[in-house]
Amino acid sequence: MTVWDDLVGQDRVQEQLAAAARDADALVTADGAGEPVSPGSKMTHAWLFTGPPGSGRATAARAFAAALQCTSPDRALGGAPGCGFCDGCHTSLIGTHADVEVVRTDLLSIGVKETRELVRRAQLSPAVGRWQVIVLEDADRLTEGAGNVLLKAVEEPAPRTVWLLCAPSLEDVLPTIRSRCRHLTLRTPPVDAVADVLIRRDGIDPERAASAARATQGHIDRARRLATDERARSRRAAVLKLPLRVEDIGGCLKAAQELIDTATDDAKQVSEEVDAKETEEMKAALGAAAGGRLPRGTAGVMKELEDRQKRRKTRTQRDSLDLALTDLTGFYRDVLAIQLGSRIAIANTDVEDALDRVARSSTPERTLRRIEAVIACRRSLDRNVAPLLAVEAMTMALRAG
Repeated sequence: MTVWDDLVGQDRVQEQLAAAARDADALVTADGAGEPVSPGSKMTHAWLFTGPPGSGRATAARAFAAALQCTSPDRALGGAPGCGFCDGCHTSLIGTHADVEVVRTDLLSIGVKETRELVRRAQLSPAVGRWQVIVLEDADRLTEGAGNVLLKAVEEPAPRTVWLLCAPSLEDVLPTIRSRCRHLTLRTPPVDAVADVLIRRDGIDPERAASAARATQGHIDRARRLATDERARSRRAAVLKLPLRVEDIGGCLKAAQELIDTATDDAKQVSEEVDAKETEEMKAALGAAAGGRLPRGTAGVMKELEDRQKRRKTRTQRDSLDLALTDLTGFYRDVLAIQLGSRIAIANTDVEDALDRVARSSTPERTLRRIEAVIACRRSLDRNVAPLLAVEAMTMALRAG
């Protein structure tokens, strides 16, 4: 098993990264021997991984980080870096390598303070590995100020530092940053390849794996969750009933409220346990006795923690809503395919009766307007419009067609 085995349907990207890892290995060896580095090297100090959700941007970045830290003795015999078994590969993949920093956020944005800490770390020489690698999984969530802080580090990196940035598209990253990165575009993995991974790696029943992969249209993480989590399947089934419930104004408003309530419950379920643990750990770190009062002067620290937890809860609610809207878009995509007589595979085969009913009662033009309404709702949420207001506007637009 190599570090590339988790990359699904990304053969071209894998070839490029494997070639860069080989050149990086040669670069370290040549640098240690005092030999010049080849000007045609495929290795560079900053990379930008883009692709649609579920394409495996972060997976590709982590696999590349592991290949850069590979210490397999087979390399001296012509073997490629990224064996997957050596200490460098293993610790990089599980997140314990001292010189691989993986940054992901559960908040709405990454601020200046966090970015400055990353830039400071990037100036350090590798402690035990061959490179100092910074994997920024949510580069699209950098604030403008944070992006400007990062720019200087990407422009003038330390000799053994590599930045691996991940974002949905080039437009989600500041032009000044993306112009200094080597760009790799990942595609949505084929449905069959995702199903095969679920069967082979997760031991999921072939029929269920195929259904989950088809329903999520190649999104690996969502497919795995749908195949293994009964609650996720129930939530999706409820969302796919929404198009049949917007026949009157009362139904529109009720469906919108239920969608918001479900997202709020998801956020509450995810955050409650984590928040309680964080709060207790913070109190212990500040010297508060069990059940006792906090020391003087620590109120500001606790307030900062509470603000962070509140932002994380908001992000979780937005993510849950976005997932529901994605499922809704897939529903209307199938309706449009039926109306146009397209030969493309239907994703939501488990609700074919509902698809046929909506397809017969409307026109392709109305279906397109409904898809646009869902997209407009997602944009409104990105602009911090009140979630209930945005979803109510969407359901009313779905009714109007």
